[in-house]
Amino acid sequence: MFKNYLKIAWRNLTRRKGHAFINIGGLAVGIAVCLLIFIIVQFELSFDNYHQKKDRIYRVLTEYHHPNTDVFYGVSNPYALPQDIKIALPQLEEVAAFYAAGNSQILVIDEAGNTTKKFKEKNGVYVSQPSLFDIFDFQWLAGSPTSLRDPNNVILTKETAIKYFGSWEAAMGRNLKWNNTDLLRVTGILGEVPKNSDLQIRALISYGTGYTSEFLNSTDWDGTDSRFGCFVLLPKNVSPATVDAQLKVLSLEKKITDNTDTHVLQTLDKIHFDTEAGNFSSRSISKEMINVLWLVAGFILLIACVNFINLSTALAVNRSKEIGIRKVVGSNRSHLRVQFLTETFMIVVLSELLALVITFLSLKQIGALIDLPLNFGILQASEMIWFLVLIAMAVTFLAGFYPSIVLSKFNPINALKSKVSAVGSSGISLRRSLVVFQFVIAQALIIGTIVVVRQMDFFNNQPLGFTKDALVNVSIPNDSTGAAKIDYLRNALRVVNGVHNVSFSTSTPMEAGNSWGKFAFDKATEEIDFYSMRKRIDPEYLNTYQIQLAAGRNLIESDSTLEFLINEKLSKKLGLTNPEEALNKEIDLGDAKGLIVGVVKDFQNVSLKDELAGLFMFAQKTRYNQVSIKLNAREAVNSIRAIENLWNDTFPDYVFEYNFIDDKIAGYYEQERRLSHLYKLAAGIAIFLSCLGLFGLASFMIMQRIKEAGVRKVLGATKNNIVYLFSREFIILIAIAFCIAAPLAWYFMNQ
Repeated sequence: MFKNYLKIAWRNLTRRKGHAFINIGGLAVGIAVCLLIFIIVQFELSFDNYHQKKDRIYRVLTEYHHPNTDVFYGVSNPYALPQDIKIALPQLEEVAAFYAAGNSQILVIDEAGNTTKKFKEKNGVYVSQPSLFDIFDFQWLAGSPTSLRDPNNVILTKETAIKYFGSWEAAMGRNLKWNNTDLLRVTGILGEVPKNSDLQIRALISYGTGYTSEFLNSTDWDGTDSRFGCFVLLPKNVSPATVDAQLKVLSLEKKITDNTDTHVLQTLDKIHFDTEAGNFSSRSISKEMINVLWLVAGFILLIACVNFINLSTALAVNRSKEIGIRKVVGSNRSHLRVQFLTETFMIVVLSELLALVITFLSLKQIGALIDLPLNFGILQASEMIWFLVLIAMAVTFLAGFYPSIVLSKFNPINALKSKVSAVGSSGISLRRSLVVFQFVIAQALIIGTIVVVRQMDFFNNQPLGFTKDALVNVSIPNDSTGAAKIDYLRNALRVVNGVHNVSFSTSTPMEAGNSWGKFAFDKATEEIDFYSMRKRIDPEYLNTYQIQLAAGRNLIESDSTLEFLINEKLSKKLGLTNPEEALNKEIDLGDAKGLIVGVVKDFQNVSLKDELAGLFMFAQKTRYNQVSIKLNAREAVNSIRAIENLWNDTFPDYVFEYNFIDDKIAGYYEQERRLSHLYKLAAGIAIFLSCLGLFGLASFMIMQRIKEAGVRKVLGATKNNIVYLFSREFIILIAIAFCIAAPLAWYFMNQ
């Protein structure tokens, strides 16, 4: 019986090749979108799942409590935390300090002590303890974790070892110099770190090496460092809530100030999805965003199913005689339903096969578009097989159930007399509703995508209160070598052809520098405690970035007196009605004290996703770690080449690395940019599928009304009259869909 169903189903498909192509093609594209999103979501959900003890691994977060703000969490921790909790909480199975040494300078040293290669590692260089490998699982090619017990040892990944030494075998026992001060010995090689790990280690230095030796004996629980983390492994019988309570008590006991910040545990499976606290890879995605991706996939698949339903019910009239004969010779409605569901299932299976081909061909391009290391190997997983089975069952039911009911209920006598109409009231009513439904989805996606694109345009084009064009930022050595050569470098850069301005600072206008430190204003006895930002800048900073003064004057750099600039936002938060009132008022930050000499107009000192922060700016030459250079755009290439030559002469053992300020700012919205590409693609596919279904439905209806068109032309109707007649209904349906989609899209995008 089933074999007979399959034969008939295949004959019907080959008899109507055009409509079969529309059905199979539409469903294949819809299923391919679902597969692609499934692969993306599976990749995001798989982060750090390969660790055997994943259910017992936690990281320690700081829970911030400050006046007039909600409680929030950060990765910053005090240096004293790891060793103190190891003593105070002996029930913990393992504790590992973890420090992210960003922007590390790595020199490859030969046997004679000479530098053969130099590298600048922006990310991936960490400092940790041997216990890290008792918590996490990594593949070892050579060496062992015990080598991290001694300072000045380093473990490299295979990829990093090949980059430094040509082969990982040749790396063992070789020497590296870290930040031009600490000599390191390679004592271990790790295998490739999986791409789905937030710990993208390139080099792991033993804890206590170099400046991290200061962490070992620290007793300070009040200060925190955003690069310093701590991982713990809990025994199977220990409750995280119990440890949280003990951590809270311990942190309050250890603090010597009235700081009320405490510490809590966060499970490993939440780290990748924590967009508030973030992680060491600086790449996270919220669970809400994953739900949005699933929603997009579901909508695309629904549109494809609607196409199938519309076309199948419209084609019902052409199969009326077949159905009539089947009923006359003994088929009942259940047999007919099985027949039509079998046909649907065959179409779905063919669509899935085509969808697999589309996915395979497009996966690499989609991965590059959204900057994810996607591969087709995930399709071999059992989850993918079950996903395809679930898709086949769901689509067969959604797309085939209603047409099977419509086709199976035809009256055999009317069917044999060809008195079955394609425009029955209920059928056309449902088809109209489905057309409206699919265009509501398509147009809502398009409107949502337009909002996202406009939001990206806002990020890119919104006036920031400072200039970012033709501005190059170069990191300088953050040590005595860099500090000693600032004046020389400033003078040398000024005479480079095409250089207009030069400014040294600790951060660019939109760069981090956030702190919660209390400060005293205007010699008040009670300190103020609210979110603020501190930037150390030289007097050329305002000119270089064209930041305007609202009141007062610019800084004058001096070794004897300290001066402050604040922004209008901070002036208002201090309760001042106009900027002039802030002038000559005293600011005491604890480690810096001086008078306010100027108030700058507000400029965007944080991402446009965040609220503008109150800002202190003051000169502190010993802390400058970067130089901003304003160039003539037409001569930028030659100017950068000359700057690189000057840099190599001034700092021969340091890597020259630069970036344009506008590129740096664009990097703050990288995730939004990647997702906007995905939304554009989804909206394009949605409108393509909707139009494909509309084309199939319209072409069939035109075939049914050829005689009507002939009669109308004989009676004087023009081509335009005929086109308007046939398209009027669809135009009205699309307009109705827009009226529904627009407010829905506005509401959800606004939310």
